[in-house]
Amino acid sequence: MRTGIFVGSFNPFTVGHDSIVTRALPLFDRLVIGVVGDQVNKPGMPTAEERMAPIKALYQDEPRIEVKPYYGLAVDFAKAEGAHYIIKGVRSVKDFEYEREQADINRQISGGIETLLLFAEPQLASISSSMVRELQHFGQDVSAFLPNKG
Repeated sequence: MRTGIFVGSFNPFTVGHDSIVTRALPLFDRLVIGVVGDQVNKPGMPTAEERMAPIKALYQDEPRIEVKPYYGLAVDFAKAEGAHYIIKGVRSVKDFEYEREQADINRQISGGIETLLLFAEPQLASISSSMVRELQHFGQDVSAFLPNKG
């Protein structure tokens, strides 16, 4: 069974994240969305369970997708899930450089787990969780930036 993981803090899970999941899913028999459970350096972040709930609801009718919390390194989570691939979304050159460095290190310390970079769709490239949180802070309607498959 070909398993991939898509990991992040997902605070919140945006239409950009959903696009990556939708585009990655045909590549795998099983896709595990790993929600960071560590609260390192992010005071005020909702718990992993609170961040997982809307993601689970979004994909409740897709049996190939699982949503789980993870703690520690993504490569350790990948190993625990039997995954050989980590999927990451890239919006910009800055994202690319960061993810390339992470992929190199992850491959070295994992014994061969590969990272697949999927580029953001152009209309979604400016959407980030931090942008959504900032708009929410100022009372703006952010529904256009959050997935809703209902």
